[in-house]
Amino acid sequence: KNQMVWHNDHSIPKSDLIVLPGGFSYGDYLRCGSIASKSKIIKSVIDFANSGGLVLGICNGFQILTETGLLKGTLLRNKNLKFINKDINIKVINNNTKFSNKYKKNQVLKINIAHNEGNYFTSSNHLKELKDKNLIAFKYCDKDGTINEKSNPNGSIKNIAGIFNIKKNILGMMPHPERMVDSLISNTDGVNLFSSLLN
Repeated sequence: KNQMVWHNDHSIPKSDLIVLPGGFSYGDYLRCGSIASKSKIIKSVIDFANSGGLVLGICNGFQILTETGLLKGTLLRNKNLKFINKDINIKVINNNTKFSNKYKKNQVLKINIAHNEGNYFTSSNHLKELKDKNLIAFKYCDKDGTINEKSNPNGSIKNIAGIFNIKKNILGMMPHPERMVDSLISNTDGVNLFSSLLN
């Protein structure tokens, strides 16, 4: 069953997966996710993640994960300095994880983004680690799968749309897979992220 946990709670009930959803935690004051990363519940989230528990951070959730240090790097203002809300394409870079095993490698997905600070940036050393250890989950691309500056909606370094931690039990991503689970209102390209977790 699903259970909501409030930021002022101190502990998380026995869980298979923690999801940090999108939104504007604390109004995105200071930096996106920075206040949320100091909330009472976060210590339990960090302990859960460090023990190998599965954690998924979507949009603002990704920002919170970087602010806590559970994921390296940071999310900067979009390159055009404007809020972006549109459907874009991403390519599956690593499908050999608990989050992505139902996708095919290099599969192109159409997923919604809605963010003001989605411009992922990290150090050159970490960028090398992401590449060498296959920790890049998704990259922005066009509908044909081409990865270039034109297919990058927010300026993210190397078109990165989502990353894993070194143990691959934490996934942070800016696109919203939960919005793409019903063909009547969008599409079903996000379904396999959740079915991968059930797999």
